[in-house]
Amino acid sequence: MCMGVRLIIRLVEFRKKLDISQIEMAKKLDVSCSFYQKIENGDRNPSYNFISNFKRTFNIKSVDDIFFD
Repeated sequence: MCMGVRLIIRLVEFRKKLDISQIEMAKKLDVSCSFYQKIENGDRNPSYNFISNFKRTFNIKSVDDIFFD
């Protein structure tokens, strides 16, 4: 597992608060569903581009609470 468990939990919680599926989240972020699932399952680390796109897509000032311990 690449990412910390807490990071995975925070990412899943963020998505669930939006009440959307992994497929819908991937579409919003303009990534493949399999890529998003790998990040959420901890099989792959999110790239800088993924994090930047996440921040821009959801209009978040800081993603530190989600992606960084």
